[in-house]
Amino acid sequence: MDEITLGVPEPILERLPDDDESAAADMQKAVAGWESRLNRALEDADDEREAAGHVLEAIDRFEERYETYDELVPELRAWGQSPIYAIAWRTLYADVIAQLHEHEDLADHLDRERNARLVADGIRLQDL
Repeated sequence: MDEITLGVPEPILERLPDDDESAAADMQKAVAGWESRLNRALEDADDEREAAGHVLEAIDRFEERYETYDELVPELRAWGQSPIYAIAWRTLYADVIAQLHEHEDLADHLDRERNARLVADGIRLQDL
């Protein structure tokens, strides 16, 4: 499986306040770390299915974090605070998920692994 490359989209960085350079640096550092860990997981995997499983677990975590930030936005607004950072991180998680699904070599494997998990979960639920 090919190496994964991820990045922080320029529109997300452009929406951050101009007086705060640390948020952009934090995002770029986080994405570089995710990229590194995912590529290590791909290298350490015994086969493509195991590699896709590791990436799918990361996607599940990113989706959970997306939902957390999504729920935080209206709460911040209700308290009269700017939700700009929550919106930026929420958008970043959504974009990273999209980047992983757009990865040529990985997309088909992710779909197969997700479908296999759905079937396995369905069978386990029926056995109860």
